[in-house]
Amino acid sequence: MTYTSAEPALPHDGTPTGPPSGSLADLLERVLDKGIVIAGDIKIDLLDIELLTIRLRLFVASVDTARKAGIDWWETDPALSTRAAHNALADENERLRRRLAELEPKAADA
Repeated sequence: MTYTSAEPALPHDGTPTGPPSGSLADLLERVLDKGIVIAGDIKIDLLDIELLTIRLRLFVASVDTARKAGIDWWETDPALSTRAAHNALADENERLRRRLAELEPKAADA
């Protein structure tokens, strides 16, 4: 329902009504299904000199909606994913083994 005036819609009995409201669960389901972006900038200036700029971007969505938008950073962040942490440790372990294999012959010759 769309209202075009600032006046609330009045039914035939004269009591004011507002836009149709659903439950909080319905609203949350709709937001997670579609996603919502909240963006803002905070700037601190002193005498026309920019001292600090903070850019805030917030994307609220379900995991499936985020994946459809190409966002999946939580899967590769070692702090959030045990699989990513394991892969990071395996990569570091392999790198250290190669380095050790390079250094062992040099240490034997010395």
